[in-house]
Amino acid sequence: MKGSCRIALSGKGGTGKTAISALLIEALIREGGSPVLAVDADPNANLNEALGLPLGETLGSMREEAFTKSIPPGMSRTGYIEYRFQQVLVESEGVDLLAMGRPEGTGCYCFANRLLSEAMDLLTRHYRFVVMDMEAGMEHFSRGTIGIPDILLVVSDPGARGVRTAGRIRELAITLGIPDDRIHFVINRAGPAGAAGGIGPAAGSEPVLDPARILASIPDDPEVERADREARPIVSIPDGSPARQAVRGLGERIRSFCTG
Repeated sequence: MKGSCRIALSGKGGTGKTAISALLIEALIREGGSPVLAVDADPNANLNEALGLPLGETLGSMREEAFTKSIPPGMSRTGYIEYRFQQVLVESEGVDLLAMGRPEGTGCYCFANRLLSEAMDLLTRHYRFVVMDMEAGMEHFSRGTIGIPDILLVVSDPGARGVRTAGRIRELAITLGIPDDRIHFVINRAGPAGAAGGIGPAAGSEPVLDPARILASIPDDPEVERADREARPIVSIPDGSPARQAVRGLGERIRSFCTG
């Protein structure tokens, strides 16, 4: 495909979206997919910690009046916005990070959401892959903040409630205009039997997950838990750890989707 390939990770809170996002970014870079733009679209930003990157200014900390009163003479508003976005980017080897963050004070997220939308339009053309770590809900999709991703990965744990939630997210995503063939599932903290044996049954008429749409089953990995306990970046786990190997397989499948 031409242009950036946009991968969004969604799912209910606590399923490990951020850890998988960080390991996926590392996997894409390892396979020659850089540059990657990492977008932390969750106001409770912590993708930087998973990647081991510092976090300074965020989109949420930007003041709206600055974009009307502080534009230098001779610079267009669009040029000034792109200039400010470049200042907010955290640059690193193979990956740049853009974080939404929280607005200061009691202000709403309206301006930060508009900035994120403009950032997606202005910045993503410079990157081969864009990996977006989403908040637990579907607000960015319903507002059109991030556009229509090329791949939506719905992350779930293997339990019945998690599976039902993932199925509902898929149905909602379809109603919001995301083509069904772009929606796939990742089962995190799966047992040793893998995805097919580790998914709890859905009840009654609740949605279930088509096994053919499960791109990866990420096993329980004590190295991920250890990194979390020790406040180390997730990307610091050993090269041969089960989670890292599984996410590298996921990265290979995503590359085939994006380049096929």
